[in-house]
Amino acid sequence: MKPHKKWQALGLKAKFTIVIVCLVWVPVIAFAVLFFQGKQESLLKEASQALELELQDTSTQLAAYVDSINMSTQLFLSDTSLIDFLERVSADEEMTTEKIRNFYKETIASLERLIYNNPYLYQIRVYADSDTMQEMMPVLYRMSRMEKLSWAEEEAGWDGWHFDYEDTLFDTGANDSGEKIASCVTRIESYGYGEIGILEVAISMETLFSGLYEQSNDQWHCFVDEDGTIYFGEDESDVHLEQAEHIFAEISPEDTGAAQISTVHFDGARVLVGSFYSKGLGGTWYSIYDLGTVTDQLNQVCSLVFSTIAVLLLLLTWVINRLVNRMLKGFYTVLGTVREVQKGNLDARVPEAAVLLSDETAELALQVNKMLDHINELMEENIHREVLAKNAEIRSLQNQINAHFIYNVLESIKMMAEIEERYEISDAVTRLGRLLRYNMYWTSGTVTVREEIEYIRNYIALMNLRFDYEIYLSENLPEIVLQQKIPKMTLQPIVENSICHGIEQMAEDTNIYVKGFIQEGDCILELTDAGNGMNEERLSWLRKKIAGTVEIADTCTEKKEMKNPDADIFPKRQSEDHGFRGSRKEEAEGSGTGSASDRTVGSKTSDSGIGLKNVQDRIRLTFGPAYGIEIASREGCYTKVRIRIPVEKG
Repeated sequence: MKPHKKWQALGLKAKFTIVIVCLVWVPVIAFAVLFFQGKQESLLKEASQALELELQDTSTQLAAYVDSINMSTQLFLSDTSLIDFLERVSADEEMTTEKIRNFYKETIASLERLIYNNPYLYQIRVYADSDTMQEMMPVLYRMSRMEKLSWAEEEAGWDGWHFDYEDTLFDTGANDSGEKIASCVTRIESYGYGEIGILEVAISMETLFSGLYEQSNDQWHCFVDEDGTIYFGEDESDVHLEQAEHIFAEISPEDTGAAQISTVHFDGARVLVGSFYSKGLGGTWYSIYDLGTVTDQLNQVCSLVFSTIAVLLLLLTWVINRLVNRMLKGFYTVLGTVREVQKGNLDARVPEAAVLLSDETAELALQVNKMLDHINELMEENIHREVLAKNAEIRSLQNQINAHFIYNVLESIKMMAEIEERYEISDAVTRLGRLLRYNMYWTSGTVTVREEIEYIRNYIALMNLRFDYEIYLSENLPEIVLQQKIPKMTLQPIVENSICHGIEQMAEDTNIYVKGFIQEGDCILELTDAGNGMNEERLSWLRKKIAGTVEIADTCTEKKEMKNPDADIFPKRQSEDHGFRGSRKEEAEGSGTGSASDRTVGSKTSDSGIGLKNVQDRIRLTFGPAYGIEIASREGCYTKVRIRIPVEKG
């Protein structure tokens, strides 16, 4: 028998065992060859990433210290009182004791608080070029005292940064602790007097370069200034100095401020070097990490891994054989269930024993059961959806029947009025029918401005039936505005507010002016009434309400805080008077003042500003957050509501 036929004659169990055993040996051998190199590169990469993060933190910390010192320097240099005093000292001007005392209380005390409020600073000192000036510690000193500091020995080297020196300003041993400090020195110059002093802003070396004082056997740091001087902190050693000189000879950091990571070989060992240039300090920070410990740990890990692999290979064949037996047992169980489903038995499920197995077959069995359950659920949902669709069709038909019934009744009333020659009633019924038809048919969420204005005409005409005065709708709407789309029932709540709370209390003929125009690519609709308007307090509250910055629960509190409570501004109207023309006038004569858009704070249905807030939300939901409504008002004059929508070009 040929080899390929022998292979085909083997069972699935034997094939799985042979293939898995062979495939395992290949990656094991490859792993043995590549493991050490890959692990070494991985550890080197991790060390480089950790060092880079450390350099970024150090760079950020140094930048913060430099910014703090520069800010303190600028505050001192911009203090006009200090500069004026130094100019007087430079000019040998005699000052009274009272002036000196006032200068100390007003200027020196303020600068001293600035120093103490900055936890990073060691001290800020100003040195004046005078031997007779009265010193005002701890801020103002004579120039002769500054000469006791080490950096003052060479005049050319005063400006800029000075590192790692002791505070020898006083002979009393004030800095006996040996604390080293660094400072930024700046000359104080005046336009009329030239150099009038020296400003020293000092910070502790341990604060500025905290990393220099956190050395370890594997990692140490140093800072090199622009003159090439190396600063190690407290743990300077000949080994570190020798390594630093070797590193500087091989690495030339760029003055970009970005962290740079390099690998250098020193005495047969790999050393990881990280550096960055600090522009504010004018020097380079170095972090040196010895990889010798990492290499030793890697060798130990490799020995352990190879020993483990040798043991695992001996157990491999036995384990694989047991796993194949267990895996195929569950597989055939799942296959039997699938065959049952193919016969049409959708209630068939994989037995629980196969589901409880701890390998991929168990997951397959579980997923098959879930799939079958999901199929049954989808079938039930599909049946339920069809039932709901039928019910929706029936309800839609019922709504149409009800709407047609109302329209037919209104047509009958209209015909009766025309027979009786009551044409006012006939026209009113016609307008009412149009309003109902507009409200009940929502084929789309948006309508044209033309359709909305037609609805407003009918609404105002019906409202005029109730009053013995006329409300006129004045329109200034170009054709392009009439063609624009807006959310349905956008204008009606605004017009209703104008009538109920701005015009009705006046009880006299008036206008509602509707104006439209195009501005900066947007369509603007303005509705203005000549009503009572509102005061600034109420207008501010209403704007916040529409913007959503006032919660509905805050309405009661807001109403209690207002000078004119809503109960006085909008008294309750008697529902039984709504059907009689002129009753609103009698009610309005004792109702006080109101507002065209103040319905949101004065009526039972709009106490909390829901009406205009809903209009705002619908506009923004349709067109986006850049659009909406704005309100302007003047008490006793008018209220204007401006609507902004995008222009839809046909």
